Amino acid sequence: MILQAAGLALLAALSPTTLLVSAVYLGSARPRLVAAAYLAGAIIMSLVMGLVVIAILRNTGLQHHSQRTPRYGLRLGLGLLMLAAGAVLARRKPKQPDPDNAKQGLVSRMIANPAPRSAFAVGLLLFAPGITFIAAVQVIATANASLEATTAAIVVVVVINALLVWLPLLVHIFAPGVTTHYLTSFNGWLRANGNKILVAVLLVGGLIVAITGVIGLASG
Repeated sequence: MILQAAGLALLAALSPTTLLVSAVYLGSARPRLVAAAYLAGAIIMSLVMGLVVIAILRNTGLQHHSQRTPRYGLRLGLGLLMLAAGAVLARRKPKQPDPDNAKQGLVSRMIANPAPRSAFAVGLLLFAPGITFIAAVQVIATANASLEATTAAIVVVVVINALLVWLPLLVHIFAPGVTTHYLTSFNGWLRANGNKILVAVLLVGGLIVAITGVIGLASG
């Protein structure tokens, strides 16, 4: 359970936007304070939404053996939804994100003037659950596991989901100059390839989730 959920959480964590925002905050006048507020928002949103999804799915009894078919049917549905989203994004001409352009959207306006309060709000906004994160939590919610195992699994998923927030911050604490330099240099590549990364994550994650759903239904 934990390994499968962790793998999907890793796919969910691979967000170019998340890393771009981390780069902006770590290059600000108060990098660690602002980035820490961003991390707090990300962790809180991931944890709260993870618990909400688990509560909803557990209340439907999907972790019970008798609900095996609905459980894997849901998993197959999530996988197909991820594949469809990836296909739509692959066909759509991407708009290149530019965190320095305040006219691009809500997040861009919020990070234009980095501050702890707005950074916390950005963390909440960016880490509202996506399909891949929900798929990771669904693995936990539908497993017939103990409270201790479920708690450990959700903590692992939440920590991995915020990987591109806490990892740059951790590296920045020990090597601020190097971290800022490489993140800034990496920004251009992320802007150019962000859509491709997102498409790949959705397609790979969708394929994995759909296959596990099909196998579960076939073995039932």
